[in-house]
Amino acid sequence: MATAVANRYARALVDIVMAPGSPLKPEDAVTQLAAAEALIDESPELRTALLTPAIQNSRKRAVMAKLLERTGGSPLIRNFIYVVIDHRRIGVIGEIREAFELQLDERLGFVRAEVSSAAPLNEPLSAGLESELSKLTGKRMRLRFDVDPALIGGVVARIGSTVYDGSVRGELLQLGKKLASHSFE
Repeated sequence: MATAVANRYARALVDIVMAPGSPLKPEDAVTQLAAAEALIDESPELRTALLTPAIQNSRKRAVMAKLLERTGGSPLIRNFIYVVIDHRRIGVIGEIREAFELQLDERLGFVRAEVSSAAPLNEPLSAGLESELSKLTGKRMRLRFDVDPALIGGVVARIGSTVYDGSVRGELLQLGKKLASHSFE
């Protein structure tokens, strides 16, 4: 769950990216922000330097400018990272990216679903599942997949607080409850 601070920064970036005439496509903004986050997460030395108040913000921005230039980052994302650095919020860049993706999906009309399956799903199965969940909810879906061998088979989809359990484990649990509720006298 993103903090209020992360949500505030994410909302500002969504406003800029979604503004008419924005030079950056929403999906490119997500990719570039994730790339910036990865740069910071992959280097403990960089992360420490960016979090250290003793290092001037101008030096932090110069380092990030060089790194972002290599990844093909747009000026909009680069400037956003500068603002985050200047306000000493780089420590929550992961939360900001997560909140940004959620708010962007919301504005674009997507609903997120977490899907767990006993084994990885191939492309036709995942596309079919996305289509069925879209029909079920009446909304466009953005699925995130996870493997949970404890499911034995089938899938479990979580959309907000609603769970659709089509797993073998779920079926066995339901059968167990039915059996436990019946008296065999």
